[in-house]
Amino acid sequence: MKFGRLERREAPKPMGEINMTPLIDVMLVLLVIFIISAPLMGSALKLDLPKSDAASPAPGASFIALAITPEGEYLLGEDKLDAKVLRERLAQLSQRQPDAELRLSADQSVPYGKVAQLIGWAQKAGLNRIAFVAENGEPADGEAPPKVATTPPKR
Repeated sequence: MKFGRLERREAPKPMGEINMTPLIDVMLVLLVIFIISAPLMGSALKLDLPKSDAASPAPGASFIALAITPEGEYLLGEDKLDAKVLRERLAQLSQRQPDAELRLSADQSVPYGKVAQLIGWAQKAGLNRIAFVAENGEPADGEAPPKVATTPPKR
């Protein structure tokens, strides 16, 4: 039996650089995903607001955003609330911000009675400055008035 001498090679030197190409690729893919999805996350609330050439809201005033969906749901900011909880929250907000303006966004298909009831709740809570949010522009002359929906629209 012959024992030969085994060659010893030098151990590989540690790599002193990081390959940045895969990291940059991943970051670019994430950036594209966020660019595409950001406008979709802006506002999930789709209201068919009435059109008006009325003055725009006063800048810098503190306000409370309240919306009524076509289905009759109440949204205070981003929170969906039922009628009882909404009245309580309006009273709390009125105590914290007595001079705040209530900006009411109501879909065209919401019955007038529901909007009037909401205005009554706000005034009872102490919010007396109420602004109605509308889209800029006036409907065309031949355009028919909006129809009142009796059933919620299908999605």
